[in-house]
Amino acid sequence: MKYPPFCDIIKLEVSGLSQNEVKRTITLAYENLLKNENRNMLIYSPMPSPVNKIKNKYRWRIIIKCKIGNNVITEINDAIDKIKTNASISIDINPNNMN
Repeated sequence: MKYPPFCDIIKLEVSGLSQNEVKRTITLAYENLLKNENRNMLIYSPMPSPVNKIKNKYRWRIIIKCKIGNNVITEINDAIDKIKTNASISIDINPNNMN
């Protein structure tokens, strides 16, 4: 099932004032991750966060399950660095809360 402590969970979250910009950014991040996908990474499709709007900012996320290593961090950074956006992108490794 790939749950901790046997693997790590990474939450990649995009938030912003424009819902269209947030969706575009999360879709680009997902596509970039799939291009570089490591066989040991399980990448779930983008979805709205459970609380999808806070303080007028829309939030979407991608969940990734894998064992953390330098190659995984490099792949995620490469996927994000290619994106030009006004939205905020955050990465949380083994989050305490999935909201």
